[in-house]
Order: sequence, then C-alpha cells, then structure tokens
Amino acid sequence: MSGTITVVPLTAAHWPDVERIYAAGIATGHATFAEDVPTWEAFDAGKLAEHRFVAVDETGAVVGWVAVSPVSERCVYAGVVEHSVYVDEAVRGRGVGRLLLEALLASTDAGGVWTVQSGVFPENTASLALHAAAGFRVVGTRERLGRMTHGPRSGEWRDVVLLERRSPAL
Repeated sequence: MSGTITVVPLTAAHWPDVERIYAAGIATGHATFAEDVPTWEAFDAGKLAEHRFVAVDETGAVVGWVAVSPVSERCVYAGVVEHSVYVDEAVRGRGVGRLLLEALLASTDAGGVWTVQSGVFPENTASLALHAAAGFRVVGTRERLGRMTHGPRSGEWRDVVLLERRSPAL
C-alpha cells in the first residue's frame, strides 16, 4: 500500500468521515440492511468505545473504520460482540480492512471477548475473503434473513453469511 496508514481509536472528531464511509457502504446495497447512517449519538451509544478504531492516512484523513456492539445484554454473552468494518472505496484492496480487523481483534482478545461475529451478504466476496484471512469461519448461511427496504436492491430478500472468530487468548 502506498502511503502510511495508522489505526487509532475512533472518536467523535472522526465522525464526519466515518459517516461518509458508512453512507457509501449503505448505498452499495451490499454492506448492511440499514437504510440510514445513525447520528453520532446513536452510534456512540451502540458501539463499545474500547473496541472501535479508524484507519487514517498520512494526511489524517479517515479511510476506514471498525466497531463492535454487544450481541445481548445477558451476562452469559458478555464476551460476544458483533462487528462492522467499512473501508473507503478509494483505498479498497490495499490492506486497510486487514489493518482494522487486526487492531480490533488485538483489542477484543486483550479485553476478554471470546467471540467476534459478523453477518455478511454472500455477494460481498471481498468482505468474505478479508474475514477468512483474519481467521473467521463461516458458521452458516441464514437464508432470506431480511428484506431490503432501500437502494438498488429494495424489496429483495437477502441471505446473510454468519461469520465468527473465537479468541485464541481464552
């Protein structure tokens, strides 16, 4: 990858770029069922502060982000999180996603998280390859899990590949 990419904790100051990258992902129809980017307040409340990061280039511009949410409030699932990773279209295929996942997994391993999971649309082959390279396994495909309500695939039922990575630290 040309240029230096640094991974740092995601803060409110990064939100405009995170919001832009998130919106671009939504617009593809291959990143999420979400229709709109949440507000910073909703994002901040729903993502665990100790496990969210941005990738910034040598100019300080955000080129990707990763964050986790707890999967349940029940204490037995305290070490299980679901993550999202988004990379700016201009730098896709250059290792930014891998750097973000490496930082996230180091953080979750150190923080006592035993399972990191994600749901990926089967058409998002780049994301599936990234996750496989980072040690995630396919648990299964949840067929016709949800119906798109927006964008180029509005009205279409979508399958979701469930991925997980168990921490080797625990």
